[in-house]
Amino acid sequence: MEVKASMAGNVWKITVEQGNKVESGQDIVILESMKMEIPIAAESAGTVKEWKVNEGDFVNEGDVLAIVE
Repeated sequence: MEVKASMAGNVWKITVEQGNKVESGQDIVILESMKMEIPIAAESAGTVKEWKVNEGDFVNEGDVLAIVE
């Protein structure tokens, strides 16, 4: 499953490491946009297989942030 950005912004904080197991609905990354923090959650339980972004990167809406399987 691809975890995608819900809006454009900067990757403020990655809250789980690659290889970690996550639960459905768990926040895995926090974006910063217009001085607001926007948590992005995993849509299903699984393991973070790959991060496509790093903290500080700018992303657009719909960009893939991580792969969770």
